[in-house]
Amino acid sequence: MRVLGTPAESLSHAIRKPTIFKVDILMRSGLALTLGLALMCGVMPIPASAMAAEPTLFDRGNLVAWCIVPFDSKNRTPADRAEMAERLGFRKIAYDWREQHVADFEKEILEYRKRNLEFFAFWSVHPKAFELFAKYDLHPQIWYMFPSPNAATQEAKIDAAVQHLLPLVKQTAKANCSLGLYNHGGWSGEPANLVAVCKRLREQHGAKHVGIVYNLHHAHDHLTDFAESLAAMKPYLLCLNLNGTNPKGPKILQLGAGSMDLAMLKIIRDSGYSGPIGIIGHTNDDVELRLKDNLDGLDWLLPQLAGQPAGNKPMYRTR
Repeated sequence: MRVLGTPAESLSHAIRKPTIFKVDILMRSGLALTLGLALMCGVMPIPASAMAAEPTLFDRGNLVAWCIVPFDSKNRTPADRAEMAERLGFRKIAYDWREQHVADFEKEILEYRKRNLEFFAFWSVHPKAFELFAKYDLHPQIWYMFPSPNAATQEAKIDAAVQHLLPLVKQTAKANCSLGLYNHGGWSGEPANLVAVCKRLREQHGAKHVGIVYNLHHAHDHLTDFAESLAAMKPYLLCLNLNGTNPKGPKILQLGAGSMDLAMLKIIRDSGYSGPIGIIGHTNDDVELRLKDNLDGLDWLLPQLAGQPAGNKPMYRTR
C-alpha cells in the first residue's frame, strides 16, 4: 500500500481509490474507521521510515567530483569523463581546466547534459565560459582563489581584497552565479579572512551571492580549531571539500588514511552544515582510481560516524 505524505493527499487518494479503505469494512469496524480518519486528519503521524528518505550530507547525490580534468593521467575526453562520473554515482561536477581544455568547454557542457549531470562549479574565469553559460542558461558556482593582499594592516588587506574582487563580483552577479572564495594557503586562505572579505562584500556592496569554498587539504593550520573555524564560515559556505587529514606528514591523503578523518567528519556533521561535499581527484593518477579511493574511504568512515565498529580498511589503488 502506498504511504501518503499529507492529510490532503491522503483524503484525495482515498476518494480516488476507495478500495484503500473499503466502505463495508469501515462500517463493520469502528477501530478501522478510527484509524482511517486519524490518518486522513493527520492525527497519527506517518513514521519517517515510511516516507521517502531525504538525501543526507554524505549521500552520493550530494557529492561533487572536483579536480578531475587536468589532474587525470588518462586525459579523458569530455564524454569519457561524464561517463566515469555517472558510473561512480556523482551527480555534480566542479570543472577545473587548463588552457588546452578551453576548446572543449562546450563539449563538456553537452556531455554533462546528456547524462543529467549538474555543471555545479567552474574554476576561475574565462570569457568563453561565461558566453557558454549564457548560451545554455547555466549558473554554476565560480570558484576563485584571490591573491593575498600586500598591505600593512588587517583593515587595509580586507579593503584591498574587496577592491580586487569587485569586478568579478559584478560579473558573477550579472551571470546569476555564486562566487566562491577558495582557500589555498596564505592570508587569503585563512578562515577569518575569508569571512571578513565575504562579510564586507555582502554588507557594503550587496553581494549576497559571494561565499566560501573550503578545502581540507589546505586546512592543516586549523585542525585544532576546525570546529570554531567551520562555525564562523558556515553562513557563507558554498561547498566543503574533503581530504585525508593528518596533523603532520603528507597533506594530500585518501579519505580514511588520515588519523583525524573521522573526527573531522564528526565536526562537519555536528556543525549543521548541509551543503555540497567535494571529493577530490587531484594527484595526477588515473582520476577514476583516486575518486574510488576517496569514495571507499568515505564509505568506510560513515558507519563509524554512526557509532558502528570499523570494518576492514579500504585497499587503496593510488598512493
